[in-house]
Amino acid sequence: MYKLYWLVGLNSELNLTSKRLLYISIVKAIWIYGIQLWGCVIKSNIGKIQRCQRITFHTIVAAYRYDKKDTIHRDLKMSSMQVEITRFARKHARKLELHKNMAAIQLAGHQMTETIEAI
Repeated sequence: MYKLYWLVGLNSELNLTSKRLLYISIVKAIWIYGIQLWGCVIKSNIGKIQRCQRITFHTIVAAYRYDKKDTIHRDLKMSSMQVEITRFARKHARKLELHKNMAAIQLAGHQMTETIEAI
């Protein structure tokens, strides 16, 4: 994200909508790429990634250091990383349940339900 600071930072001439679009098309696309696997990741690792997301949002909106994260998420109309991970994990589980291959259906059984509930 540091390499994009000149585009989304404090001295950038882009408006908030353009900065948000840059975040969605570049940064969010990268972490969503492997999100189906993140249901198995330790919560502390998800927390590290979420902190990076918050720092990015603070940079984009040039927010004061102590602004609430919920306010920034609402203003940018962005959901938290935990919500996105849960949504994509459920979507992935539904795809496995509807799969034609019986091995994939068995894989999606009880183990996938436990993983989603653990998130």
